[in-house]
Amino acid sequence: MTGELSQYVNKDIFRMVSRIAAERGTRAYVIGGYVRDCFLGRPCSDIDIVVEGGGIDFAMAVGQESGKYVSYFKNFGTAMLHYEGDEIEFVGARKESYRRESRKPIVENGTLRDDQLRRDFTINAMAFSLNADDYGELVDPFGGIRDLAEGIIRTPLDPDTTYSDDPLRMLRAVRFAAKLSTPERQFRIVEVSMASMRRMAPRLQILSRERIAEELNKMLVCARPSLAFKLMDSAGLLPHILPQISALKGVETIDGHGHKDIFSHTLAVLDNVAEADVKAEFEKPDSTGWKGGEANLWLRWAALLHDVGKPAVKRYDPSLGWTFHGHDVVGSKIVPKVFAALKLPLDEKLKLVRKLVWLHMRPIALVDEEVTDSAVRRLLFDAGDDIDDLMLLCGADITSKNPEKVARIKANFELVGRKLVEVEEKDALRNFKNPITGDYIMEVYGIEPCNTIGQIKEYVKNAILDGRIGNDFAEADALMREYAASLGLEPCK
Repeated sequence: MTGELSQYVNKDIFRMVSRIAAERGTRAYVIGGYVRDCFLGRPCSDIDIVVEGGGIDFAMAVGQESGKYVSYFKNFGTAMLHYEGDEIEFVGARKESYRRESRKPIVENGTLRDDQLRRDFTINAMAFSLNADDYGELVDPFGGIRDLAEGIIRTPLDPDTTYSDDPLRMLRAVRFAAKLSTPERQFRIVEVSMASMRRMAPRLQILSRERIAEELNKMLVCARPSLAFKLMDSAGLLPHILPQISALKGVETIDGHGHKDIFSHTLAVLDNVAEADVKAEFEKPDSTGWKGGEANLWLRWAALLHDVGKPAVKRYDPSLGWTFHGHDVVGSKIVPKVFAALKLPLDEKLKLVRKLVWLHMRPIALVDEEVTDSAVRRLLFDAGDDIDDLMLLCGADITSKNPEKVARIKANFELVGRKLVEVEEKDALRNFKNPITGDYIMEVYGIEPCNTIGQIKEYVKNAILDGRIGNDFAEADALMREYAASLGLEPCK
């Protein structure tokens, strides 16, 4: 073991595990992602320890010596504790077999090699010994260290067996290729594995939608998420999990005129959003959806789905060329269907993605028009607190092979951004609430709920957004009384 790597195995918890393994006459190893990330020089606080014997009993002994609370899961034969900032999971070495109709394995006790054989990829099957006779030695029966150096994702067993047993591993292969890739070294899935995935793609149907969504979420928060979606497309997985995105592929040509490939454009926008979302981390998801300090997952979902309505509205007009009128509205109606199919949250996160897809053309439309205060007020009114996410998405949506066109549009787009700040500071319209409420109108005029109340509220709202009156109760009240009088209403107080 090199001095550079010794820092990774010279943890107090590892020395403790080593002592307990010797006392109990068993063998223990650090295995999986922690080992892989040591060689990549990446921080990792999730540590898996495999024990030849019972993982739960062993973890209890470690917990007793360390004074740490141990959580255990009998159904899975695993136990977990936290120590000095690390999350450490213990499991007994095991071998697995599968029934074709399920990805849940039949588990038996096994050796370290049995456990390594059940791992998904060679780079995740490497282990460090925690045993006194060979402490810190790398156990790598499948050449994981070589594959890591070459940037290769490869299965220890025949890929047909690996992917048929647990089809989720196909998505994990894609996710690791995207997650581990850097500008200096791009990871690739070996062709024999890609060919196997094309054969095994229909097996994805046995997976729960939640597990698929979890993998997609992890792909989306990679530094370059487009890599994952290109790989899923190449491996034939995309139609089985996101047919709406697969449908964006291809260029139709009529009379020599073709439109841009919507799939490629979508992935460019997705990468632009990821690049702009500079606080992105290679972290596993949490319950809040990564907002504030980490990658904005739901903004990235909006980028992925922003043009999903285009195939349904695509038309060719000889005088205009290809048009996609109304794709923003149609796309916003497709978003809930995508979320429901994947069992993604149907709460405020869905509302955000749907709103961003619905509004994503609005700021860009202002670029080609006179940027009036009225138009900006209405944009602020509709976007509310999500205006910053919307502007980031729209800025990312400016793509063209013509650098002069991009520079011109971006300059105008920056003008829209400055105007938004100016109007917001002056009129305080973010999350605008009409000063005139329905209850107030009923009280002033002594009327029951009716369409006239909505008509008056809309009139006042439009007057504020058009700049005819200020966002002020006194001005709104005066206009309400004037307009109500024109409708034949008389105040009762």
